Amino acid sequence: QVQLVESGGGLVQAGGSLRLSCAASGSTSGISGMGWYRQAPGKQRDLVAFISLGGTTNYADSVKGRFTIASITRDNNKNTVLLQMNGLKAEEAAVYYCSADQWGYEYWGQGTQVTVSS
Repeated sequence: QVQLVESGGGLVQAGGSLRLSCAASGSTSGISGMGWYRQAPGKQRDLVAFISLGGTTNYADSVKGRFTIASITRDNNKNTVLLQMNGLKAEEAAVYYCSADQWGYEYWGQGTQVTVSS
C-alpha cells in the first residue's frame, strides 16, 4: 500500500504562483512514476504533469513553460514530488490530485484545493 499526502494548495491571484508537494509513504519501493492531475467541478480529471523515476517528464500542453514538476526524491523510503505553478489562470482553479504508479496500479491522494482569483 502507498499513501499519498498533498500540501501547498490555497488561494492565489491570477498570475501568481503556488508550489504543491506530495509525499508518498508506505511500500514505495516499486513506484515508477508520480504525477499531478486536476479536476474542476463538473469536469473530468486531467493530467497536469508527470515524472518518471528516471526523470522523464510529461506536461499538459496548457501548462508547458509555466509549471515544473521536480524530480522524485527518496528519503527514508519516502518519495516526494513537487509541482511549481507559475502564472496561474482563473480557469486553473481545481482540486489537484497527486498520483503514484506502482506495478500497473495507480494510487491517489485526497487532493488539495487551488483557488485562483481573477
